[in-house]
Amino acid sequence: MSYVDEVLERIIAKNPAEPEFHQAVKEVLSSLRPVIEANEEKYRKEALLERLTEPDRQFKFRVPWVDDKGQVQVNTGYRVQFNNSIGPYKGGLRLHPSVNLGIIKFLGFEQIFKNSLTGLPIGGGKGGSDFDPKGKSDREVMAFCQSFMTELCKYIGADTDVPAGDIGTGAREIGYMFGQFKKIRGTYEGVLTGKGLSYGGSLARTEATGYGLLYLTEEMLKCNGHDIKGKTVCVSGSGNVAIYATQKAHQLGAKVVTVSDSTGWVYDPEGIDVALLKEVKEVKRARLTEYAAARPSAEYHEGRGVWTIKCDVALPCATQNELLLEDAKALVANGCIAVAEGANMPTTLDATEYLQQNNVLFAPGKAANAGGVATSALEMSQNSERLSWTFEEVDSKLQGIMVNIFHNLDDAAKRYGKEGDYVAGANIAGFEKVAEAMIAQGVV
Repeated sequence: MSYVDEVLERIIAKNPAEPEFHQAVKEVLSSLRPVIEANEEKYRKEALLERLTEPDRQFKFRVPWVDDKGQVQVNTGYRVQFNNSIGPYKGGLRLHPSVNLGIIKFLGFEQIFKNSLTGLPIGGGKGGSDFDPKGKSDREVMAFCQSFMTELCKYIGADTDVPAGDIGTGAREIGYMFGQFKKIRGTYEGVLTGKGLSYGGSLARTEATGYGLLYLTEEMLKCNGHDIKGKTVCVSGSGNVAIYATQKAHQLGAKVVTVSDSTGWVYDPEGIDVALLKEVKEVKRARLTEYAAARPSAEYHEGRGVWTIKCDVALPCATQNELLLEDAKALVANGCIAVAEGANMPTTLDATEYLQQNNVLFAPGKAANAGGVATSALEMSQNSERLSWTFEEVDSKLQGIMVNIFHNLDDAAKRYGKEGDYVAGANIAGFEKVAEAMIAQGVV
């Protein structure tokens, strides 16, 4: 049995009931086979894959808080510090009822390679809780965030582990967490990213993941003889990534015709109205039915269906495993030429393979959505220097990072005879840097 297969078998046996983690490890290690087979004796002796797939440490803790009725509620908090061979642990905090240890581990494992791809000195980590901020008052959210940070603050710091936002964790939540960290620890440091501009946040951080997704997509299309201008784009999701991906796509001359949320989706053949979408989602925190009600050209549909709309480019920006094999078949049948992941692992393995087999350009999330964590690292730099860069400075650095990411993964794929396989290229480019650092630092 090959070294890769041995490790995969061991991981599934050792981590039962964690399918998302199994999926992430399988996807990465399978595409790394040519690299690992070329160095199998060395990597096996170093137990490199065992060390890479086992987190440095993982924390699970109780989060008690009091709701507006005076009732005590209890949630579970998590932080997985996966690998810090190239820098402090870096990764968001997800607040969603679906959160469990397996999901946090899958996200943290992906983050190792995503962070490596940025070229910045940051390691991989992830955290969160099964708390749902939807429908909660500001006071309830504050009570939860303060309780959550009371425990989390023991394990994080500007040079140790720097969390950020993720699903359910926006500027409001980061603000409450930062305030509690500062009160308990008595230090003012860049321990969280995604902060408000008045207390150490970075311009362009809000836009970064969505903008970065489009910068990489534009470069991928350009290098394959296509122009993004004039293309029809389908986007899923309607959160931060989807909103700013839509905005940047329009700025680049494309037309986004769909967005979705957990209850349904909208098709707007005239192009999504970004200002209205922001009003509905960021201000009112309402459902897309309100977008459709205010926009005569829009059709609202319940359930799933975004990927049935004819498009040139598909950008899944909602959540993991949202683009299924049947969706991939619909996209191919409708002439889609490119899929770039704005969310973490939104495309199932069989859907990814189908898209690649049918010559659809495919950019995996660890590369395509790295703009958020890249700009978080830029926020860390500004905090360390006690400086604040202009929007244009940050946006320019972000664009440069995303273009470099594409060329690095393109080059890595070509080096191992996998030209055009950007999944393999992203995993190889991210892995090589981390593996070299781990070996250089000894068995730790």
